[in-house]
Amino acid sequence: MGFIFYGTSAEPIEIDDRTLAHLKVVIATKLRRNESFTLSWRHPDSAAPGRSTLWLHPSIPLRFTFDEPQTPALSQQWLQELSMSASSSGGILLTEEHMEPVEDEVLSTT
Repeated sequence: MGFIFYGTSAEPIEIDDRTLAHLKVVIATKLRRNESFTLSWRHPDSAAPGRSTLWLHPSIPLRFTFDEPQTPALSQQWLQELSMSASSSGGILLTEEHMEPVEDEVLSTT
């Protein structure tokens, strides 16, 4: 699990490393352009029910930490979906990754 530390809050936001790696790319791109936006997510089943939203602004300190030292392979489709969401009036709505099915290779012998 990774964490987002935002602003002066000592309480981190826990997000799995793969999701956080994708969010980091999208968030960094928006903030580098001096664009503010929101990030919303539903609380996990292990937490109190509900949802949370952050207002992300370039002037507010932000830090990402990851458990895994290696960056996972990133899904271009998921990055695009998150980027489009970040540019909408509702901001990023964190959803699960839609994994693309891997087709089995058919080997032919002649």
